[in-house]
Amino acid sequence: MIKFFLMVNKQGQTRLSRYYEHVEIHKRTVLEAEVIKNCLSRSKDECSFVEYKDFKLVYRQYAALFIVVGIDQTENEMAVYELIHNFVEVLDKYFSRVSELDVSFSVLEIHLL
Repeated sequence: MIKFFLMVNKQGQTRLSRYYEHVEIHKRTVLEAEVIKNCLSRSKDECSFVEYKDFKLVYRQYAALFIVVGIDQTENEMAVYELIHNFVEVLDKYFSRVSELDVSFSVLEIHLL
């Protein structure tokens, strides 16, 4: 089961976050900071799956954006890895070469609707 979905830039700023389980705002901030630190500090030669506390992190980097998905121990990492890629392909088709700016604007539009 997916616990959360994050889109983060190279500076560690969260551009999009979606939680599928209730997490208090203060705990979200701490969780995001730790998750971002863990993923951004890894080299490109290292695996994109990270064991973290009681769940796993699956992440992919696309240019200046990192997409991080938190999953429970029973979820298939490769399926989530492919899900991230499919998500980015959809964004790329919709925006014609997706960028961090596009993500920021689309999040703003969604919140305004």
